[in-house]
Amino acid sequence: FAGEGQIIQVSLIFCHWASQTLKVNLVKVGSCSCMGFTTSTSINGKDSWFKSLFVRKVDPRKDAHATLLTKNEESNLYKIQFHNVKPECLDAYNKLCEEVLPSIHADKYYPCELVGTWNTWYGDQDQAVHLWRYRGGYPALTEVMNKLKQNPEFTAYRKERGKMLMSRRNQLLLEFSFWNEPVPREGPNIYELRSYQLRPGTMIEWGNYWARAIGYRQHNSEAVGGFFSQIGNLYMVHHLWAYKDLQSREDTRNGAWQQEGWDEVVYYTVPLIQHMDSRIMIPTKASPLQ
Repeated sequence: FAGEGQIIQVSLIFCHWASQTLKVNLVKVGSCSCMGFTTSTSINGKDSWFKSLFVRKVDPRKDAHATLLTKNEESNLYKIQFHNVKPECLDAYNKLCEEVLPSIHADKYYPCELVGTWNTWYGDQDQAVHLWRYRGGYPALTEVMNKLKQNPEFTAYRKERGKMLMSRRNQLLLEFSFWNEPVPREGPNIYELRSYQLRPGTMIEWGNYWARAIGYRQHNSEAVGGFFSQIGNLYMVHHLWAYKDLQSREDTRNGAWQQEGWDEVVYYTVPLIQHMDSRIMIPTKASPLQ
C-alpha cells in the first residue's frame, strides 16, 4: 500500500449500479495502518445500492393467501380443537363427547360436520383433538355458535366438560386447494397430525412446493387433509395422514424417498419451517374418520 494520506480509489462495477464508487482510505496511526471506507452515490440512503444487496425485494400481491391457496368454488372453514384432559378424567371425557358430538354432527339444523375426533397416542398425552367443518365459511360458524348457545344439552355438556380439562385451544383453518377434502373412512387406522410453524411470508412458497409433493403421497391413500391457519397461531400448517399401523407409516414414508422429486421438495421446504411436531392419534368411537 502507498504512504500516509494517499487515497486509493477503487471503482466497483455492478451490472445495474455502474456509477457507484467506493473510496478506500489508508490512515496511518502509529506503526499500524487502518483502512477506512467512504462511498459516493447519487441515490438517497433509503434506496441505496448497498441496502439493495441485503433487502429482498418482494413483488406486491393483489390477493390474500386464502384466495390463492384454497378451493375458490367452495367456502369451507375448519376448526381444530386441542383439549388437554386431566389424566384421571380421559375416559369420562370421551364418553361425554360420544354422547353429544355425534348428535350435533347429524342434526341438519347446524351447518357443521364433525370431521374427526381423536385421542393423542404419541405426542401430548391425555389430549383430545376435534376437527369440525363449516360449509359456508364464517357465516356458518357464527350461525352454529348462536344456535348452540340456545341448546340446553350443549350448555350442560360444556359445563361438565370444563371440570375435566386442564387447558384448551383452537384454530380456524382453511384447506389447501391441492389436498383431498377429508371424508369418512373405515378403520382401523391410526392418524398422524404433522404441524408446521412456517416463517412469516413463506406460505405461498410452501403451497407451490406441496402442490407438486402431494402427488408423491397418494399411493396408499394416506393423505387425509391439508390446512393452514387463519385465526390462532398464524403461518401454521397441518397435514393429516392415515395409516394402518406404525409399520405401515414407516414403510409409506420410506417409499416416498424412492420417488424422483420427493427429495427436492424436502430440500426446499425444510428452510421454510421454524418449528414442527407430530402427533400419532387414535380415533374415538364417535369419529367419522376411523
